Amino acid sequence: MPDLTITRLFDAPRELVFAAWTDPDQLTRWLGPKGFTGSAATVDARPGGVWRACITSPDGDDHWMRGVYRELEPPARIVFAFSWETEGDLQTETLVTIELADLGGKTEMTFGQTGFPTTGERDGHHTGWTECFERLAGHLHGKEER
Repeated sequence: MPDLTITRLFDAPRELVFAAWTDPDQLTRWLGPKGFTGSAATVDARPGGVWRACITSPDGDDHWMRGVYRELEPPARIVFAFSWETEGDLQTETLVTIELADLGGKTEMTFGQTGFPTTGERDGHHTGWTECFERLAGHLHGKEER
């Protein structure tokens, strides 16, 4: 199965990056590729806790995603299951692992996602997450992009 790994350096302490992933108010500000808006998020940030979020396309279509947290080690590590919902049914479940390394006030994030059934699905997620992380960088600097 094809896997995805993206490494990104953020000019922000890792506690802030960790919070951006686990605080629903922050998550809705940056989650979604360019042109999308985060329209809802619920987060139970503990092992076994469920998260669910919605991003809305420029055409007004809602895209729901959800999963269960497997591991949380603040502020260094987050592991969760990820699935898209389509008409209430869950699609292929993947596993996301986020490692946050402290580099003297900056944070190196290593994002991994495994379990894609096809290379095409992996590549689509690569594009989407890359755009999300651009928005996350702006959010961490107080520059919201819509």
